[in-house]
Amino acid sequence: MTLDNDNDLEKLKEIGRICADALQTMTAALEPGMTTAELDAIGRALLEREGARSAPELSYKFPGATCISVNEEVAHGIPGKRVIRPGDLINIDVSAEKDGFFADTGASTFLPPVKSSIERLCRDGRRALFVGLSEVRAGRPLSAIGTAIGGFARKHRYTLITNLASHGVGRSLHEEPTEIATWPDKRDKRVITDGLVFTVEPFLSLGGQWAEGGEDDWTLYSEPRAPTVQFEHTVVATRTGAVIVTMPSVAA
Repeated sequence: MTLDNDNDLEKLKEIGRICADALQTMTAALEPGMTTAELDAIGRALLEREGARSAPELSYKFPGATCISVNEEVAHGIPGKRVIRPGDLINIDVSAEKDGFFADTGASTFLPPVKSSIERLCRDGRRALFVGLSEVRAGRPLSAIGTAIGGFARKHRYTLITNLASHGVGRSLHEEPTEIATWPDKRDKRVITDGLVFTVEPFLSLGGQWAEGGEDDWTLYSEPRAPTVQFEHTVVATRTGAVIVTMPSVAA
């Protein structure tokens, strides 16, 4: 969607804040021995308390309020009986709707102890996100986001998952512009317009290049198998840069 008034911006910020609060609360609650279903229930409770609805459930009948992906799972992991253990790499993706507006956010974390390479991957995944966000400005090419993230990944010897893209959001979970690459894509000639609402969500990996499905209809895995992280914000493009709407009530 394209925002053209302050009232809609405030509603978008409201659902963005709710998603960010759910993500932050779930991340803080992580502990060894809990199941991904128990973690999902924490996110669901916060969304419901705020009068929001899970976007994956609402839009796609996803079997959970949030997506929780562990270790070999890259994205769209289904909450269930899987037990979270020390050393696990966990991605939490929260998207929700309130008053007809949608927002989407996500982050990866880990339960110690982990290898130093996993710590660096999580740190650099967040850095890659902000490298991309720094390219968001009305009048700039959409492809500048992926070009910048690709340069960062190449410099630090990471790979990027190149079939999980950013996307428009706002009045629905996925809308135009679709397939916003977070990797270099010279074919994309689209330009960022003032008020455009979309996500930036790079998938940084220690060798993975592609995401593929598994035994269920949802969970995606990297190909080749490799530790992978995702960090995501929903933003509004302006003439002076990105307005991040998925910010929590209290900074972590």
